Amino acid sequence: MLESVLRNCDGNKIPESNVKELANWQPRAERTGEIPFVVARIVLQDFTGVPLLVDLAAMRSAVARMGRNPRLVEPLVPVDLVVDHSVQVDFAGVPDALQRNLEMEFRRNRERYQFLKWGMQAFDTFKVVPPGIGIVHQVNLEYLAKGVLSSPSTVNDRPSTIYYPDTLVGTDSHTTMINGLGIVGWGVGGIEAEAGMLGQPVYFLTPEVVGVHLKGELREGVTATDLALTITQLLRQAKVVGKFVEFYGPGAAALPVVDRATIANMAPEYGATMGFFPIDGECVNYLRATGRSEEHCRLYENYYRAQGLFGIPKKGDIPYSTDLELDLGSVVPSVAGPKRPQDRIELPKLKQEFLAAFTRPLMENGFGKKPEDFRTMARVNTAKEVHPFIDHTYGHRRLGLEPSESEMRDQHPAPDTPEQVPPTAFPKAESEIHHGSVLIAAITSCTNTSNPASCSPRACWQKSRRTRSPCQSGGEGFARAGIARRQ
Repeated sequence: MLESVLRNCDGNKIPESNVKELANWQPRAERTGEIPFVVARIVLQDFTGVPLLVDLAAMRSAVARMGRNPRLVEPLVPVDLVVDHSVQVDFAGVPDALQRNLEMEFRRNRERYQFLKWGMQAFDTFKVVPPGIGIVHQVNLEYLAKGVLSSPSTVNDRPSTIYYPDTLVGTDSHTTMINGLGIVGWGVGGIEAEAGMLGQPVYFLTPEVVGVHLKGELREGVTATDLALTITQLLRQAKVVGKFVEFYGPGAAALPVVDRATIANMAPEYGATMGFFPIDGECVNYLRATGRSEEHCRLYENYYRAQGLFGIPKKGDIPYSTDLELDLGSVVPSVAGPKRPQDRIELPKLKQEFLAAFTRPLMENGFGKKPEDFRTMARVNTAKEVHPFIDHTYGHRRLGLEPSESEMRDQHPAPDTPEQVPPTAFPKAESEIHHGSVLIAAITSCTNTSNPASCSPRACWQKSRRTRSPCQSGGEGFARAGIARRQ
């Protein structure tokens, strides 16, 4: 962050006083000043990214009406828009389900995607990742992130190249997942992201930095999700809202990047601005395993070594505003709930806690049911013909309803109504559901698509780390694990 303030110091939007103030940061000093942070790039997801592209198009129109060159309006930093949270499951249980769902998606949202395609062609620094590739944070982690960026510069009036850290803001609160790769970034609103696109700083209060010393190692059978839930509970109790959290120590160094990303992803849940892991050899290995060139991996490592930022600190190396500690060996298999992620329940206590929560009042985070309600049962079945209660107008423009902002948000309207979803999309099934039944849903999230340990045996992935070879049970190794599971 100091590098960004120093590199962008121009005496105008970033005066020299900001550089001195941040350079003299003290761990326990009073926080009164704001930092003008200029990020290196922007990541958008489609729901918030499309309105920002509309703004850019409107600016170009205004410039053209003034008789000027509309190409004067251009994002000053690279912008990547990832179309995610988009493809619906209209077809399932057939070999070509993915292809048919994608075709339905493009028909429903033809106008929207035509507009995004125009934006990608009209702006040099605006790129779009199409639907069906992956969730924005997975794509950011596996593909978009470079770790080190460069731009043309001059030294003594001669052409040169300046290298600087990969930093970003994104229009999604879980942008913090990228902190697991040693990249500074967090989620912001659309207005802040648009300001960043136009080269303006993101302002925030000089932060406190909470150090979390991790020691030991996870026991067999304990997943990154168990660790993330434990850390979330620990940090919520420590009240880290609005603060930076940095994980360090031998336990942090032993975690693979996918586990670090899972923990960093939970920063909005434990309230921190970000949950940061410093850069080390594991980060280099992850970039290499996810397809970055060997030349770039060497550049990445050499740059951070030269800056004195390579390697995870040990206890006592760095003074933090607050210091916490967690022994990874103490983490046990857990579930979250019943309603909030910080309400962690250790797996052996699940039955006891569920039965207690069943009759516990709602105000005490229970379900507020009567004991006799526990015997309630519901029969579930799907018929071969289309169920009469399924609303097939969802995602289509309804007759007599004018397009509006709310309709864009709620329905993904399209100019043409696709054919009705055929009965083959709903294979026949019958079951009974009771209180406490375990249901498996087709849910993807930025956590479980980016961490192979979410669906594969932990030992297998530990073996992959040691051998640097693809795991045979979870797809094609680190790089493709998330996408392989979604398909």
